[in-house]
Order: sequence, then structure tokens, then C-alpha cells
Amino acid sequence: MLEVTAATIRSSFVNATRRELADLVLPDLAETAWDRLDYLGWRDPRLSKRAYIVVPLDDGTVGIVLKQAEASPRSRAQCSWCQDITLPNDVVLYGARRSGAAGRNGNTVGTLICADFECSRNVRTLPPTAYIGFDVEAARTRRIETLRTRSGDFATGIVEGN
Repeated sequence: MLEVTAATIRSSFVNATRRELADLVLPDLAETAWDRLDYLGWRDPRLSKRAYIVVPLDDGTVGIVLKQAEASPRSRAQCSWCQDITLPNDVVLYGARRSGAAGRNGNTVGTLICADFECSRNVRTLPPTAYIGFDVEAARTRRIETLRTRSGDFATGIVEGN
């Protein structure tokens, strides 16, 4: 992911209300390892059920406000984005309002994501060798590409209202 500024992040949100933008608390961008991220995700430090993601797309960056479902995080669930099943990450159901008229009409989309947005780290971990001759580096590369596709598809769905 290319490094983005605080101003770029704030202006990228497609489903945020003015109040949500005013309340937005950004993570420490100076400490962010941009070269190891496929998307930027963080939880709101003041509102435990609110989180944010910023996803790079071909035509720009898309920011999305997420709301955690009331259900408890599950350590046995599989993240829809990184599809990690070997690490003990909690996975939660996040919902997001669609942008534009669809979102104002109450249309939302939900997805299971690692509770603390560890997907980029998870897909970069070498997978176990499945068989003799298994190319673990190619498998890791495929996992990174799949994460980028899945997060991008989610963001596109929020923007386009599909």
C-alpha cells in the first residue's frame, strides 16, 4: 500500500456522516509500515464497536466506517479476507453502510474480518508445506493477491452499492 496522509484518509471516506468524520481518531501514521499493508484498518479508541478501513483501489483510496456486530468475537471463525485458519486471531462481523442513497436508505454490507485487522501480517506468514515440492513463496504471493482482491471488492461494493 502506498503511504497516505491524514488529509487523504479523512477525505477518502465514502460512507461517513459529518459527525463520524469529526469524531475520527487516526492511528499513528508515522509508525505505519506501509510496505507491509494491503489496506489500513484500525479500531476507534473511544468507541469500541466502531472501526475504519482505508483500501487502495485503482482509481483512488476508499475509506469506510465499520460497525462491529453485537456478537462476541470468535477465535474459530475464518476471516473472509485473509482466510487465515492457523493463527489464533479473533474474527468479528463488521457491517458498513453503503455510500450514497443506498446507505441513506439503510442498505448495509457485512463481512467477517480479523478483529484487529491483522490480515496483511497473516497473509505474509509462510504457509505450512502441504506436500513435497509445494511452493510456499508462491502460496504466500497468492494469499497477498487474494487479500487485495477481497478487500478491494468489499470497498467497491460499498461505493457502487452492489
